[in-house]
Amino acid sequence: MARVFSGIQPSGDLHLGNYLGALRHFALDQYEYDCVFCIVDLHALTVPQDPEALARRTLEAARVHLAAGLDPSVCTLFVQSHVHEHAELSWLMECTASVGELRRMTQFKEKSTDQEFVSGALFTYPALMAADILLYASDRVPVGNDQRQHLELTRDLAERFNHRFGATFVVPAAAVPRVGARIMDLQRPTAKMSKSATSPQGTVGLLEDPASIARKIRRAVTDAEVEVRYDTEAKPGVSNLLAILGAATGEDPVELAGRYHRYGPLKADCADAVVALLEPIQARYAELAGDPAGTAAVLAEGAAKARAVAAPMLEKARQAVGLLPR
Repeated sequence: MARVFSGIQPSGDLHLGNYLGALRHFALDQYEYDCVFCIVDLHALTVPQDPEALARRTLEAARVHLAAGLDPSVCTLFVQSHVHEHAELSWLMECTASVGELRRMTQFKEKSTDQEFVSGALFTYPALMAADILLYASDRVPVGNDQRQHLELTRDLAERFNHRFGATFVVPAAAVPRVGARIMDLQRPTAKMSKSATSPQGTVGLLEDPASIARKIRRAVTDAEVEVRYDTEAKPGVSNLLAILGAATGEDPVELAGRYHRYGPLKADCADAVVALLEPIQARYAELAGDPAGTAAVLAEGAAKARAVAAPMLEKARQAVGLLPR
């Protein structure tokens, strides 16, 4: 069974786009692959964080994964900082990467622009991302276009390390994620819904109050026309509502468009469908939040499972570069 690795940062509240685009597909992938899912809290530290908020969001992200259908008896779910091998292998990857390679990372350029403080970790974090993947001999890594460059660097580092020190790492392949809806911001429908969006009115949180969700969808930006048509170029706002409704109900957005002649009913049905979709997730999350010891036990078990794979891989890499055994 091929091993799949994926990580999500706890840098913001998880939203509808995270669920429809990734999390609900993770629940299917776990039965098809040997899945390793990581809450990458160390990556979140590349930009300033409020400590209490980071801790809260890390726990929240873990519980959302579980509420979305991940089964810790089937997959491996853990918090990155609970497995120290990530940080240690990251140093070996930093020593393998060149400054030129890290400078070419477009994410660094985008995230460092116009910032008062830019940490060194923001520059080197692709090395940590490489360590995350290589520690688990990952065969497949689902990546979107925004992370494809980092995966290519991971492949280059694995091949370079293997060439210099002997066969050590599996060279991972980019996996095309399961087809998921591309959910856009409700107020800026030409931009993806984002955890870091400056306009909270455009983002639907997975744990948000149903009344607030319905209100945001009813106020979603459309256009000055009245025709309901799925056309992402000419009608991005309307198309986004149709995509959300389609993803929530399992129906084709183009076919859905033929059922509506006004925006009001479309928004109302979309709101109802999203609230119904998230209701069982929110209920399960509430159960998990009411049992903090249970969540802690799941994460501890996940970290132990992760370390059983990561520790031997790190030791293999340490010996390959000439570090003395502990």
